[in-house]
Amino acid sequence: MPRSIDDRILFHDDIETMEVDFSGYAFPNSASVNRFYDRIEERIAETGEEQWFFLVNYSGLWIEPDAWGAFARRGKELNKAHSQGSVRFDVGEETRREIERAAETEAFDPNLFADREAALKRIDEFPTQRRSQTVHVPNYGPEDLRRRLRFLPDTEIMDIDFKDMTFEHSGDVHAVYDFLEAEAGKTGRKWYFLVNYENCRIFPEAWVSYASRGKRLNLGWSLGSVRYAPGSETEQTIRMRAESQDFRPNIRNTREEALARIEELKREMV
Repeated sequence: MPRSIDDRILFHDDIETMEVDFSGYAFPNSASVNRFYDRIEERIAETGEEQWFFLVNYSGLWIEPDAWGAFARRGKELNKAHSQGSVRFDVGEETRREIERAAETEAFDPNLFADREAALKRIDEFPTQRRSQTVHVPNYGPEDLRRRLRFLPDTEIMDIDFKDMTFEHSGDVHAVYDFLEAEAGKTGRKWYFLVNYENCRIFPEAWVSYASRGKRLNLGWSLGSVRYAPGSETEQTIRMRAESQDFRPNIRNTREEALARIEELKREMV
């Protein structure tokens, strides 16, 4: 039987290390990459610890050309959000070249080793960056959010404005979605969601809670969701993560295009 993704993610609490075993694994496309990295993020969130050393086994890993972009991006985001030092071992020649090329471009030490023992010795040299349990204070309160939400009964639209907002951490996510759920609940009905993502930023460390809370809000109160974000990084990330999370991103460039898409959704519901 093939090993599950969960079987390939191990946590060694005594050395503050998450071990990811890519040995013999193949990523045929970006969706497979996103699925694996989604699960890594979820498993980290389940530990209650945000910072880990990363120990990664690359033995026999195969990454198709179409998957490399997603693999590089998700790896970079994961390291930025949760790594206090990463080491890799038993890396094939082609993968080694890609990692070294990325390391040169992004100015980081790839920490490539021949075997697991050497990689563990390197981890032992890293200083811990963990602190006492972090309490995330939200950057947004009800008054900030109230002006960003409108209900338009004539068109059945719940109009959400995330323009220029930054979700730095889970505290921001929960504050915003607690508010949205409460306000939607007061109406006692479902709505078409129209969401403005212009210049909105979602930090990597906020994505797990953001995806979870967004899914919950949609399941509870949405007739269909359409987003608009002209060429933003958040748009690219939403499209990428939609591949593995089984939803249609429905992203348009302008509000007018998004409204037109909502009208299409209404016709599809008939």
